[in-house]
Amino acid sequence: MRRLAPVLALPLLFATPALADPLRDAVAKDMPAVMPLYRDLHANPELSMKEVNTAAKLAVEARKLGFKVTEKVGVTGVVAVMENGPGPVLLIRADMDGLPVPEQTGLPFASKAKGVSATGVETSVMHACGHDTHMTAWVATAKRLAAMKDQWSGTLVMILQPGEETSEGAKAMLADGLFTRFPKPQYALAFHDSASLPAGTIGYTSGPAAATVDSVDLIVKGLGGHGAVPQATKDPIVLASRIVGALQTLVSRELDPQDAAVVTVGSFQAGAKHNVIPDEAKLLLTVRTYNDKARELMLGGIARIAKGEAIAAGVPEDKMPVVTVQRDTSTPAAINTPEFTARMAGFFAARFGKDRVTAVPPPMVGEDFGRYRDADKSIQSLLFWVGGVPRAKWDAAGGDLTTLPSLHSPFWAPEAETVISTATEAMTAAALDILKKG
Repeated sequence: MRRLAPVLALPLLFATPALADPLRDAVAKDMPAVMPLYRDLHANPELSMKEVNTAAKLAVEARKLGFKVTEKVGVTGVVAVMENGPGPVLLIRADMDGLPVPEQTGLPFASKAKGVSATGVETSVMHACGHDTHMTAWVATAKRLAAMKDQWSGTLVMILQPGEETSEGAKAMLADGLFTRFPKPQYALAFHDSASLPAGTIGYTSGPAAATVDSVDLIVKGLGGHGAVPQATKDPIVLASRIVGALQTLVSRELDPQDAAVVTVGSFQAGAKHNVIPDEAKLLLTVRTYNDKARELMLGGIARIAKGEAIAAGVPEDKMPVVTVQRDTSTPAAINTPEFTARMAGFFAARFGKDRVTAVPPPMVGEDFGRYRDADKSIQSLLFWVGGVPRAKWDAAGGDLTTLPSLHSPFWAPEAETVISTATEAMTAAALDILKKG
């Protein structure tokens, strides 16, 4: 996941309620006990679908709080259930995986962890997307709700999900019976730290909160030969270059300007020697859309442009480009239910003050949290953001987010305690409202 679009005209100071707040005070008292857990998680990240030690560590914490805990759901996922009388079922999710990024934050507890990727390559690992703050807030929220059982009625299903970064985890947990082995939720909540909001600010989007993500492989075929005799070849590098350029017109000239999409060529692989024209080139693309119409326009357009450019280059019919959409790994859009989002946005504004709660533009990031609502459209779902940029750095940037580390950056170091305390208060208060007695 990457940064959100810029948010303008945020106030310099946060409004804070004048009167003491019991929940806020309790969360503040919990912070000294949970921050060592954050530092431990930050220093010991694990790659997607390999979060074995992370899951085991947090399962212990949930059991201590009285939850019924099941491990290894969807490979390394954890499901912690607390039944507390009649009422709705609320799912609260945190994701666990780190990224193959060498940390450069300079923090005293910076990760030195190594891992082996799915392709067998050893790599440094870092919580460059802030999932360590998500997990810590998950534990802190579980602690508050367990301590406040007399104030709510219903069922909590708190899940720790693997593989968000690879879009595998939610799918794996659902396939392993998340909605059949455990109480199926009527509500689903999650938050994500933000590198585009000042620390302690809550951001929300009604409708699409993350885009549909498709990965596309494009094999461009040609006729190889000697680099000194190009006239005897059909150069796939030149053809692939034309395709890359033409693909930019899909968004700029074929998509309704009121809609949004991204088509990015993230990899261009061809050839192995200076003087040899290869037989083929391989392009790897990511496609981001919000709706089915735009999605099919982009995916169909990629195939059409690739074939058209090949015909223009004189490539024979039996060597037309091969376009493969990796639909098994496609991630559906994360849709925030409008009515539920409006309810929670108003609730957060009343609790934190309007200065700390703001609507943000829908980003083009991917988030497999959308799979839970996609599996059952009756679920009321909300993924919201909690700003992590330290106030001094936010002010110094003057609204220019390009001067700040983004999510997935080796330099991303959110103001962790502010993120965790804000998220814990927001999640706990939301759960108490959703599961309120009567």
